[in-house]
Amino acid sequence: MTHPRVCALLLMLALSPAAQAAAPVTTSPWREVVVSVSNLERTARFFRNIGGYSLRDSGTLSASEVAAWGLPPAARASYQLLAPTGSTDGWIRLVDFDDAGEQAPMRPGARAWDSGCYFSLMVRVKDIGAVYTDAIELGWWTETPIAPLQFGKSDLRIVIFKGPDGLQVQSYERLSPPLPEAVGSFERMTRPFNVMQMVADHGTAYRFFTDVLGFASYYTGPPVTAQSPVLSPIGIPTPLTTEVGYQAGIVYPTPGEYGRLEMIQVHGLRGEDYRERCRAPHLGILAVRFPAPDIDAIEARLRDRQLPLERFTEVAWPGGEWVDLLQTRSPDGGILQFFKIRE
Repeated sequence: MTHPRVCALLLMLALSPAAQAAAPVTTSPWREVVVSVSNLERTARFFRNIGGYSLRDSGTLSASEVAAWGLPPAARASYQLLAPTGSTDGWIRLVDFDDAGEQAPMRPGARAWDSGCYFSLMVRVKDIGAVYTDAIELGWWTETPIAPLQFGKSDLRIVIFKGPDGLQVQSYERLSPPLPEAVGSFERMTRPFNVMQMVADHGTAYRFFTDVLGFASYYTGPPVTAQSPVLSPIGIPTPLTTEVGYQAGIVYPTPGEYGRLEMIQVHGLRGEDYRERCRAPHLGILAVRFPAPDIDAIEARLRDRQLPLERFTEVAWPGGEWVDLLQTRSPDGGILQFFKIRE
């Protein structure tokens, strides 16, 4: 059953007038994504062995951070923080919760027409065929073979890797034109540049990010269907691709090649809604974290919009950081955290 305050948000956004420009709640790309896993090392191998990521930090979460996840006092958690060397955002924090209660997949399956929680991390790669081979050898899987996609002028090859605990990493190789210089140099795989959600209503989700959070739009458009049956990167059955459309929207706090969030609604297939499962200690992509200059101002804006909010002060984070933390949810249950490091 959907939380009453989330219902109110859905109604408010569905009835809202045309978007008015609003200052973004933060102008920083998301710094990290938190992924709940059952075995840190098993999942980390993909990012280290294939992506060349380094282990930036590891250890255990403090009692105050465990409590901020809404877990019982007996719960504990260990973590690994992974990222390409030298990166300042786009980090991946793997967290393994123990003694925290029932633990099950947030999204039990990879079906794109199921809404709720986060669907995948997106990375850019080189030589996607070799990446595919190496991922399979590591025990990861895919829902489709490598699929072609034309997005605007970009000729892409895409595959969604599905790893332990249902974690999905959507990998893109752009054959033409060349990638923008702002992507930066990389050997085989970039840090994640986007996090995707599958949503129940594209307009409601898009207006939440643009009207409420004030994020800028990278792309939005009408539902897209194929002219003839094609292999769909998100797994829509090939015979249905001429009838079943998908509608995308992509936003970011500030224009750039990283720090994006994407929402996709599949039109014509009805699935399950998993928004109530987007919580610790369930398994999958748990939260996206943004640095924020003024937590009080964000809280006031979101509270005025009657969003579900949780505020935590003096949370002990790894690395000796003490943070103020504000947590809310997208209309489809994805957790968004805004944090300010205390001086």
